[in-house]
Amino acid sequence: MQTTYIETQQISFQDFKNQILEDYKLGRVSREMSYLGRREVLTGKAKFGIFGDGKELPQLAMAKVFKDGDFRSGYYRDQTFALAVDALTVESFFAQLYADTSVEREPASAGRQMNGHFATRSLNADGSWKDLTAQKNISSDISPTAGQMPRLLGLAQASKIYKSVTFEGSEKFSKGGNEVAFGTIGDASTAEGHFWETLNAACALQVPMIVSIWDDGYGISVPTMKQRAKADIAEMLSGFQRKEGEFQGCEIIQVKAWDYPALLDAYARAEQFARVESIPVVVHVIEVTQPQGHSTSGSHERYKNEERLAWESQFDGLVKFREWILNYSIEIDGKEEVLATAEELDAIDDEAKKKVKAGQKTAWESYQKTITDLVQSVLPLVENLKGQNSEIEGFIGQFNKLVSKAKKDVFQLVRKALLATRGSDSQERNQLMQKYQEIFEVEKDNYSSHLYSQSQWKAENVKEIRPVYSDGSEEVDGRVVVRNNFDRIFEKYPETLVFGEDAGNIGDVNQGLEGMQEKYGDVRIADTGIREATILGQGIGMAMRGLRPIAEIQYLDYILYCLQGMSDDLATVQYRTKGGQKAPVIIRTRGHRLEGVWHSGSPMAGILNLSKGILVLVPRNLTKAAGFYNTMLQSDDPAVIVECLNGYRLKEKQPDNLGEFTVPVGKIEVTKEGSDVTLVTYGSTWRIVMEAAEALEKIGISAEVIDVQSLIPFDLTHEIAESVKKTNRLVVIDEDVEGGTSAFILQQILEKQKAFRYLDSDPLTIAANDHRPAYASDGDYFSKPSADDMVEKIYAMFNETNPQKYPAIS
Repeated sequence: MQTTYIETQQISFQDFKNQILEDYKLGRVSREMSYLGRREVLTGKAKFGIFGDGKELPQLAMAKVFKDGDFRSGYYRDQTFALAVDALTVESFFAQLYADTSVEREPASAGRQMNGHFATRSLNADGSWKDLTAQKNISSDISPTAGQMPRLLGLAQASKIYKSVTFEGSEKFSKGGNEVAFGTIGDASTAEGHFWETLNAACALQVPMIVSIWDDGYGISVPTMKQRAKADIAEMLSGFQRKEGEFQGCEIIQVKAWDYPALLDAYARAEQFARVESIPVVVHVIEVTQPQGHSTSGSHERYKNEERLAWESQFDGLVKFREWILNYSIEIDGKEEVLATAEELDAIDDEAKKKVKAGQKTAWESYQKTITDLVQSVLPLVENLKGQNSEIEGFIGQFNKLVSKAKKDVFQLVRKALLATRGSDSQERNQLMQKYQEIFEVEKDNYSSHLYSQSQWKAENVKEIRPVYSDGSEEVDGRVVVRNNFDRIFEKYPETLVFGEDAGNIGDVNQGLEGMQEKYGDVRIADTGIREATILGQGIGMAMRGLRPIAEIQYLDYILYCLQGMSDDLATVQYRTKGGQKAPVIIRTRGHRLEGVWHSGSPMAGILNLSKGILVLVPRNLTKAAGFYNTMLQSDDPAVIVECLNGYRLKEKQPDNLGEFTVPVGKIEVTKEGSDVTLVTYGSTWRIVMEAAEALEKIGISAEVIDVQSLIPFDLTHEIAESVKKTNRLVVIDEDVEGGTSAFILQQILEKQKAFRYLDSDPLTIAANDHRPAYASDGDYFSKPSADDMVEKIYAMFNETNPQKYPAIS
């Protein structure tokens, strides 16, 4: 079991002195990074800067209780902490400021995130997991205020789960559940709902979590008193304070940001509560200063009066730390011992400035060399074309006049030269074209890779295993198929767990998890409160720590509560770390056609457009859904699987190979062959399309019906285009609003698959009305496409081309 900071503090005075001076030095290095970073922005060498000056002392104290295996989920001002846990160097700090695309020089995001967004690399180059217990871990930061909080809950809960769950390889992720998850947030962001939902859930679940609130009294320029019901967040949270003997609530510790010994004590106590007793803790750090204001976008002198600015100068944490060091003395064996003299601290200050300047210089030169090498590889090839077009010399002249060159300037020069020499087949132009293609592939990888998994475990690599049926295969309700498949999953994968509203005790509202909690326990099959954002957050955090969570959102309509986390966090995890982290969460939900404004929605267009980076799977029945779960549990991509809400009581033949059969992602299925028109659909609407296709058959129109099955990825082998090539007509039928998913599908088929070449009629989309569906079956009939709508609109296509054979209906 890991020891805590309190248990390791019997040290000599010399060791104590060394620790203090190391902290002072690190604090000064961090401050100089902030100062120089701001100058680099204001002199035009970087675009934007946001820094952690003023927060050095509390972050140094927090770092002392941060152990190997622990995780941080924070926000973009924790540079001192990142330095203290060796997740950041001076060089990598400036590399990120310059947006250097080298993973080696900028390992947090390879230039994909603005400065101050920190991350450690959880994955090896091949996408396999590192031993996370052997390193200090930072889950990749995001900018949306409080957006990091739901993920924090899952990171903390994983420790609690690992106390009772083990599996092959679990030793890479936890040592008996002794890890703590640390969260950081600015005080103004505690006004966000994500903060309250996360803290509420943590207090209910009793997870080992420490949340630090950096309270500088402002949210950019808006004072705290205008942010919350009370200026003092600790006072507001007093109702969360746990009572002795109860397993609810949290501990609340308030401490001043400039009081070094009090900070050490506060974090030592916080660690003891969290690591030993699994009690969530809030550390409210007050009287924080922000010497350079919010960011390089403006000055805090615009909204802070002279009195406040004078106070901030006096109570700057590093100023107070220096005072404390100089005033500290102790008598040991009759001799007065001091920590340092003013001259010694001055020397440390000078050393910090030199260290930061040297690191900045190295980072800038490395970044510039990338561009210089690019120029040197391209410019001679462009110059070789000067004789082919008189404009090229002017392009080169404009390029050479640029004081500072970026990659885009090089690419613009090359593309202008290629455009000017179009039609030429000279050796010189071909050499430039070849070089352009070569450097374009490099930058495509730098800026556009890893939106989805690129490892051997990516979903596209999971082989299809078809369902096996025999004479003894039973006809059962669809919910029985998915339930029995889950049974095999939980037996086969001990790292898999599911949680959501009503998922545990009653086996979900549609009985798809019936009996699972009784069989596998309430750790793996768990009920949650009504809090969709943190249900998703639980999934993200757990998945980042090697578990395979299935986060259940009771209805598709309610997924909107967690869409922000899906879009800003989950969908970007692999992208924003360039393959350094992953979170293979499966989001289980149910929806589509049923009854009521909030139980029959199909907000698929929102999910598609806002969640690129998450697979979107839309099975037409529960057997297909079960197959997708089996597929995704072999993959390291995150996915949302939308079960058909009206399919749980419909009969399906249960496969004999439950838990084994898979449905491939990105593969369509032709469920009815035809020769006159291709009908493309998905989910619950498929049944109605099949009904319409049979009706069309009776009036002489042979319709081919295609179930998309997977919206992201979409028809990877372009089979739909082959169908259109045969039928020469295309209809996309969808229960989303006009211009929603149908527009996406149409774009994929016509533009990507080039199926427009085969059309004899305008492509047609049949979608729902733009309003939410009205209640009951009549509401569905008049709100969403019915079989009658489909038959009439498809028939009209044929009436237009051959009115004699297909006379108008009305």
